[in-house]
Amino acid sequence: MNFQRGRQKEEPEINLVPMIDVLLVILIFLMITTTYSKFSELEINLPQATSGKPADRPNVIDVSISAAGSYMVNRTPVKHPSAEGLSSELRAAAGDRPDPVIVINADAHATHQSVIAVMEAARLAGYGHITFTTENP
Repeated sequence: MNFQRGRQKEEPEINLVPMIDVLLVILIFLMITTTYSKFSELEINLPQATSGKPADRPNVIDVSISAAGSYMVNRTPVKHPSAEGLSSELRAAAGDRPDPVIVINADAHATHQSVIAVMEAARLAGYGHITFTTENP
């Protein structure tokens, strides 16, 4: 028996407005509480040294790179500018010294590839200590 003959059945519906309101409140909360800090904005006080002259390091190999792409190892021109040729020059400059420090003096207009070639030559020679020199303005 159907006792509700004249009544229409109400279809169930989902009201999305309160759900959207809650999601917007959560989104606003996350936007406000999120910090967009960068590591470059850290305030760092570096230590200062007052030494007059840097200590001489006998275990250093100086590699100079000109803007034209020519190389010099300890002020001696390199004849074969490939990574293998530079590697043999680095080994010859190191002699019997264990694990020398390779100091790269590259011109500001030298190509990135020429610096990478020196780094690859140091890797082929088995030397892992590489540093770069810069000039203060």
